Amino acid sequence: MRLRRIGAVLAVTAMSAGLAACGGDKTYANVADKIKEGKTVVVGTKWDQPSLGLKKGTAPEGFDVDVAKYVVKELAGGADDVDITWKESASSNREAFLANGTVDIIFASYSITDSRKQKVTFGGPYIVAHQDVMVRGDDAAITKPTDLAGKRICQAAGSNSYKRITDPPPDGELDLDAQLVGAANYSECVAKLGGNNLDAVTTDDLILAGFATQTGGNFKILGQPFTDEKYGVGLKKGDTKTCEAVNAAITKMYQDGTAQQLFAKWFGKAQGLTAPTAAPTFEPCA
Repeated sequence: MRLRRIGAVLAVTAMSAGLAACGGDKTYANVADKIKEGKTVVVGTKWDQPSLGLKKGTAPEGFDVDVAKYVVKELAGGADDVDITWKESASSNREAFLANGTVDIIFASYSITDSRKQKVTFGGPYIVAHQDVMVRGDDAAITKPTDLAGKRICQAAGSNSYKRITDPPPDGELDLDAQLVGAANYSECVAKLGGNNLDAVTTDDLILAGFATQTGGNFKILGQPFTDEKYGVGLKKGDTKTCEAVNAAITKMYQDGTAQQLFAKWFGKAQGLTAPTAAPTFEPCA
């Protein structure tokens, strides 16, 4: 598989059905065809999340990135000759990037929610994370999620994690009166936590584990997960053919042991995380 340097991103232009993907001078009916026939794809990932999607040099690395490489290769029929252009896809712009063709497909700790399913077709999930809480290593006042009442928590742009704390079900979870502190992304959240401008960062345990490992003990994770966060593969709304192909690739990834190997590679040193043993139950391709 040829990994192209990050540069100009190929656009996905809309046909009457709103699904067509452009590759060079040719237009494809869907992303799966573009990968298999055109041998090119634009993949969106995070660039600021250690162990999931973190830019190193000219390309990102992490669990999401490796899953993307595996799935792209499977969609190409096992070929290694697909040119991948990597594009940073922050939580605040993932839906827009898919809709306007900035990216073809997204692997970016992208939790499947009912509201997002109105705008995006999701393959997978390829793994299920769980929301938890991270605090400074010397903080003894916050020992469980409900201790966040009245505390300063981070509100990362485009992320719904804070709602699990502040809102009631069905969109939220704990319905606590916490103070929200805005940030552009979770790397900024962690910086603010380290600078004592926050009391806690709460989001998916896989995201928190990457930051906790990277910072070498400055922070601790409570280890009390309270939601299921299904990480899906984002596609332009209506691209069900690619969705079904993605699900077949994820199934194979678990059957041949690759998913477990990638989890151990990126999260093997993290405490309190349980490695997956089988593919999660997929969402309907719609």
